[in-house]
Amino acid sequence: MVNSKSIRVIGVGNPIVDLLARVDESFVESIPGEKGGMVLVSPHEMEGLLGKLGSAEIEKVPGGSAANTVFAMARLGAEAAMIGKIRRDEAGEFYQQTFRELGGDTSRFKFTDETPTARCLSLVTPDSQRTMRTDLGAAALLEPGEIEKQDFESYQHAHLEGYLFFNSPELFEKALHCARSAGCTVSVDLGSFEVVKAMGQDATRLLRDYVDFVFANEEEAEQFCGDGDPQNALRRFAEVCDNVAVKLGAEGSLLSCGGRQCRVDAQTVDNVLDTTGAGDLWAAGFLYGYLRGSSLEECGHLGAALGAEVVQCIGPKLPPDSWDKIGNMLSP
Repeated sequence: MVNSKSIRVIGVGNPIVDLLARVDESFVESIPGEKGGMVLVSPHEMEGLLGKLGSAEIEKVPGGSAANTVFAMARLGAEAAMIGKIRRDEAGEFYQQTFRELGGDTSRFKFTDETPTARCLSLVTPDSQRTMRTDLGAAALLEPGEIEKQDFESYQHAHLEGYLFFNSPELFEKALHCARSAGCTVSVDLGSFEVVKAMGQDATRLLRDYVDFVFANEEEAEQFCGDGDPQNALRRFAEVCDNVAVKLGAEGSLLSCGGRQCRVDAQTVDNVLDTTGAGDLWAAGFLYGYLRGSSLEECGHLGAALGAEVVQCIGPKLPPDSWDKIGNMLSP
């Protein structure tokens, strides 16, 4: 096993302040877009949704898919940085300060004064599924020219979120190219079936040319391969990417690494409160295990452990006792 501090990871994505609210099924049915997906909204539409929530309790936490993964890896002890654009406002400072408290390097953040730091309203229904409506705000203003090879130098692994493709296909590919040019291994969490649909035929090329690890849930896998059988999706992904994880929620995960495949069970959870960030923290556990030299099964089990802990919380932030459990798993 390698020392945690020799694990150096940088994330690329949308720094977003998550606004978490529990709602009834009828609320999700009353707003545009499909349940369980992510739809981009304007600042005006976001204000309308917040107004519609009325007096519902809303919790604020730092979020964003790649950031959730990288923040968790920093909490595990990795050296971590994040590339994304924020505003120099209260939300932006809150975001940076949270990362700094974990030992994260905030020097790769980009800034704008044009629009506020991004927000994502995560609507959690009684079945614990989350439906996201996102105002990308400052995050949407990140330009391909602002990302350089130098941003990735000194880091061994780069983790990108598929949502970055919504910002700009050119931005997404530029980040992949710069990470590769700097010598990083690269992982992508596809993030949403809408992302895979938007990528279309480019998905295969991008995974084949740039990506070492791809993370997909059942819906994303089906959108990619046109087949509802997760095992078929695993094989299809493995044709273009060396390392694949198809996450099946309570049914565990299917993993492929260098032609070797295995299935890892999910951990049993009696009290699921919110699935927000579950896939992101699963990826954090898997990548942390992989980068410290763990076996494929051990990587899957660490991912499953983090995923199980986070669904027992509202939002992607774990309490100290959860981190103590994870730390015990990592003890020699």
